[in-house]
Amino acid sequence: MTVAVLPSLNQVQMVNGDVRTIQTNRTWGQFRSLKQGFENTRGVRLAYYKGTIEILMLGLNHELFKSIIGFLIEAFLFHQKIEFTPTGSATQEKDGIVSAEADESYEIQGFKLAIEVDFTHGSVSKLERYAVLGTDEVWIWDDGVLDIYWLDGDGYRKAERSQIPVLAPIDRSLMSECILIGETSRIQAGEKILSSVQSK
Repeated sequence: MTVAVLPSLNQVQMVNGDVRTIQTNRTWGQFRSLKQGFENTRGVRLAYYKGTIEILMLGLNHELFKSIIGFLIEAFLFHQKIEFTPTGSATQEKDGIVSAEADESYEIQGFKLAIEVDFTHGSVSKLERYAVLGTDEVWIWDDGVLDIYWLDGDGYRKAERSQIPVLAPIDRSLMSECILIGETSRIQAGEKILSSVQSK
Protein backbone atom coordinates (compact mmCIF):
# COMPACT_ATOMS: atom_id res chain seq x y z
CA MET A 1 0.00 0.00 0.00
CA THR A 2 1.30 3.43 -0.96
CA VAL A 3 0.50 6.30 1.39
CA ALA A 4 1.28 9.87 0.42
CA VAL A 5 3.47 11.97 2.68
CA LEU A 6 1.28 14.86 3.75
CA PRO A 7 2.41 18.46 3.99
CA SER A 8 1.73 20.37 7.19
CA LEU A 9 -1.87 19.76 8.25
CA ASN A 10 -4.19 22.65 8.97
CA GLN A 11 -7.02 20.92 10.80
CA VAL A 12 -7.76 17.36 11.92
CA GLN A 13 -11.10 16.15 13.32
CA MET A 14 -11.80 12.68 14.73
CA VAL A 15 -15.50 11.89 15.15
CA ASN A 16 -17.23 8.53 15.52
CA GLY A 17 -14.34 6.65 13.91
CA ASP A 18 -13.91 9.08 10.98
CA VAL A 19 -10.74 11.16 10.62
CA ARG A 20 -11.17 14.35 8.57
CA THR A 21 -8.13 16.40 7.55
CA ILE A 22 -8.46 19.84 5.97
CA GLN A 23 -5.61 21.52 4.10
CA THR A 24 -6.07 25.08 2.86
CA ASN A 25 -4.26 27.20 0.26
CA ARG A 26 -3.59 24.22 -1.99
CA THR A 27 -3.47 24.11 -5.77
CA TRP A 28 -5.24 21.70 -8.09
CA GLY A 29 -1.84 20.22 -8.97
CA GLN A 30 -1.08 19.52 -5.30
CA PHE A 31 -4.49 17.88 -4.96
CA ARG A 32 -3.88 15.64 -7.98
CA SER A 33 -0.47 14.57 -6.62
CA LEU A 34 -1.97 13.78 -3.23
CA LYS A 35 -4.82 11.85 -4.80
CA GLN A 36 -2.35 9.76 -6.78
CA GLY A 37 -0.65 8.78 -3.53
CA PHE A 38 -3.95 7.45 -2.15
CA GLU A 39 -4.93 5.70 -5.38
CA ASN A 40 -4.88 2.15 -4.00
CA THR A 41 -5.96 2.97 -0.45
CA ARG A 42 -9.43 1.77 0.56
CA GLY A 43 -11.70 3.71 2.89
CA VAL A 44 -10.34 7.15 2.00
CA ARG A 45 -12.27 9.95 0.26
CA LEU A 46 -10.57 13.04 -1.18
CA ALA A 47 -12.23 16.28 -2.22
CA TYR A 48 -11.11 19.65 -3.54
CA TYR A 49 -12.82 23.03 -3.83
CA LYS A 50 -11.63 26.66 -3.66
CA GLY A 51 -8.06 25.75 -2.71
CA THR A 52 -9.13 23.41 0.11
CA ILE A 53 -8.33 19.71 0.19
CA GLU A 54 -10.42 17.41 2.37
CA ILE A 55 -9.11 13.94 3.24
CA LEU A 56 -11.66 11.70 4.95
CA MET A 57 -10.61 8.35 6.40
CA LEU A 58 -13.78 6.36 6.96
CA GLY A 59 -14.62 4.54 10.17
CA LEU A 60 -16.78 1.42 10.52
CA ASN A 61 -19.94 3.39 11.43
CA HIS A 62 -19.55 5.52 8.31
CA GLU A 63 -19.43 2.44 6.10
CA LEU A 64 -22.38 0.88 7.96
CA PHE A 65 -24.71 3.84 7.49
CA LYS A 66 -23.83 4.52 3.86
CA SER A 67 -24.49 0.85 3.08
CA ILE A 68 -27.86 0.91 4.88
CA ILE A 69 -28.99 4.02 2.98
CA GLY A 70 -27.88 2.51 -0.33
CA PHE A 71 -29.65 -0.75 0.49
CA LEU A 72 -32.94 1.03 1.27
CA ILE A 73 -32.83 3.10 -1.92
CA GLU A 74 -32.05 0.07 -4.06
CA ALA A 75 -34.69 -2.10 -2.36
CA PHE A 76 -37.29 0.60 -2.99
CA LEU A 77 -36.33 1.04 -6.65
CA PHE A 78 -36.25 -2.74 -7.20
CA HIS A 79 -39.69 -3.08 -5.64
CA GLN A 80 -41.04 -0.30 -7.88
CA LYS A 81 -39.37 -1.93 -10.92
CA ILE A 82 -37.41 1.25 -11.67
CA GLU A 83 -34.09 0.95 -13.49
CA PHE A 84 -31.17 2.92 -12.10
CA THR A 85 -27.40 3.18 -12.40
CA PRO A 86 -25.39 2.86 -9.16
CA THR A 87 -22.29 5.05 -9.47
CA GLY A 88 -20.97 4.44 -5.93
CA SER A 89 -18.05 6.61 -4.88
CA ALA A 90 -16.87 7.35 -8.42
CA THR A 91 -14.95 10.63 -8.61
CA GLN A 92 -16.96 13.57 -9.93
CA GLU A 93 -14.85 16.47 -11.19
CA LYS A 94 -14.69 19.75 -13.03
CA ASP A 95 -11.04 19.93 -13.96
CA GLY A 96 -9.12 22.49 -11.95
CA ILE A 97 -12.19 23.57 -9.97
CA VAL A 98 -13.81 20.83 -7.90
CA SER A 99 -13.53 17.14 -7.12
CA ALA A 100 -15.85 15.05 -4.94
CA GLU A 101 -16.38 11.40 -4.06
CA ALA A 102 -19.81 10.59 -2.61
CA ASP A 103 -20.33 7.73 -0.17
CA GLU A 104 -22.94 6.40 -2.59
CA SER A 105 -24.37 7.92 -5.75
CA TYR A 106 -26.99 7.06 -8.35
CA GLU A 107 -28.34 8.12 -11.70
CA ILE A 108 -32.11 7.64 -11.66
CA GLN A 109 -34.20 8.52 -14.71
CA GLY A 110 -31.86 11.35 -15.68
CA PHE A 111 -31.37 12.69 -12.14
CA LYS A 112 -28.11 12.56 -10.18
CA LEU A 113 -28.31 11.69 -6.47
CA ALA A 114 -25.39 11.78 -4.02
CA ILE A 115 -25.46 10.25 -0.53
CA GLU A 116 -23.19 11.55 2.22
CA VAL A 117 -22.69 10.32 5.79
CA ASP A 118 -21.42 13.34 7.71
CA PHE A 119 -20.13 12.72 11.23
CA THR A 120 -17.70 15.65 11.02
CA HIS A 121 -20.34 18.27 10.11
CA GLY A 122 -18.82 19.35 6.81
CA SER A 123 -22.26 19.59 5.15
CA VAL A 124 -21.95 23.17 3.92
CA SER A 125 -18.72 22.59 2.00
CA LYS A 126 -20.08 19.33 0.58
CA LEU A 127 -23.16 21.11 -0.77
CA GLU A 128 -21.06 23.84 -2.36
CA ARG A 129 -19.01 21.22 -4.21
CA TYR A 130 -22.08 19.35 -5.43
CA ALA A 131 -23.73 22.58 -6.60
CA VAL A 132 -20.76 23.29 -8.87
CA LEU A 133 -20.96 19.71 -10.17
CA GLY A 134 -24.67 20.11 -10.88
CA THR A 135 -25.80 17.15 -8.75
CA ASP A 136 -29.61 17.30 -8.65
CA GLU A 137 -30.08 16.07 -5.09
CA VAL A 138 -27.91 15.36 -2.05
CA TRP A 139 -28.96 13.28 0.97
CA ILE A 140 -26.89 13.90 4.10
CA TRP A 141 -27.07 11.59 7.14
CA ASP A 142 -25.84 13.45 10.20
CA ASP A 143 -26.26 12.38 13.84
CA GLY A 144 -29.38 10.26 13.33
CA VAL A 145 -31.15 12.67 10.96
CA LEU A 146 -31.48 12.53 7.19
CA ASP A 147 -31.60 15.87 5.37
CA ILE A 148 -32.59 16.11 1.71
CA TYR A 149 -31.25 18.95 -0.42
CA TRP A 150 -32.58 19.75 -3.89
CA LEU A 151 -30.57 21.86 -6.34
CA ASP A 152 -32.56 25.02 -7.04
CA GLY A 153 -30.70 27.47 -9.24
CA ASP A 154 -27.12 27.88 -7.95
CA GLY A 155 -27.73 26.41 -4.48
CA TYR A 156 -29.63 23.79 -2.51
CA ARG A 157 -32.80 24.08 -0.52
CA LYS A 158 -34.03 21.59 2.07
CA ALA A 159 -36.96 19.36 1.19
CA GLU A 160 -39.15 17.03 3.24
CA ARG A 161 -39.25 14.53 0.38
CA SER A 162 -37.04 13.73 -2.54
CA GLN A 163 -37.69 15.94 -5.54
CA ILE A 164 -36.65 13.08 -7.81
CA PRO A 165 -40.14 11.96 -8.92
CA VAL A 166 -39.69 8.20 -8.44
CA LEU A 167 -38.28 8.70 -4.91
CA ALA A 168 -40.91 11.27 -3.86
CA PRO A 169 -43.13 8.66 -2.10
CA ILE A 170 -40.40 8.21 0.54
CA ASP A 171 -40.98 10.49 3.52
CA ARG A 172 -37.75 11.95 4.99
CA SER A 173 -38.63 11.12 8.61
CA LEU A 174 -39.63 7.57 7.66
CA MET A 175 -36.33 7.07 5.85
CA SER A 176 -34.47 8.33 8.96
CA GLU A 177 -36.37 5.82 11.07
CA CYS A 178 -35.63 2.97 8.67
CA ILE A 179 -31.92 3.85 8.59
CA LEU A 180 -31.79 3.55 12.39
CA ILE A 181 -33.68 0.24 12.28
CA GLY A 182 -31.17 -0.92 9.69
CA GLU A 183 -28.38 -0.73 12.27
CA THR A 184 -29.71 -3.96 13.75
CA SER A 185 -31.88 -5.43 11.00
CA ARG A 186 -31.73 -4.67 7.30
CA ILE A 187 -34.72 -6.98 6.77
CA GLN A 188 -36.97 -5.04 9.17
CA ALA A 189 -35.81 -1.72 7.72
CA GLY A 190 -36.51 -2.87 4.17
CA GLU A 191 -39.91 -4.27 5.08
CA LYS A 192 -40.92 -1.05 6.84
CA ILE A 193 -40.03 1.25 3.97
CA LEU A 194 -41.75 -0.98 1.41
CA SER A 195 -44.88 -1.47 3.53
CA SER A 196 -45.27 2.29 3.90
CA VAL A 197 -45.36 2.67 0.12
CA GLN A 198 -47.72 -0.28 -0.36
CA SER A 199 -50.20 1.15 2.15
CA LYS A 200 -50.70 4.35 0.10
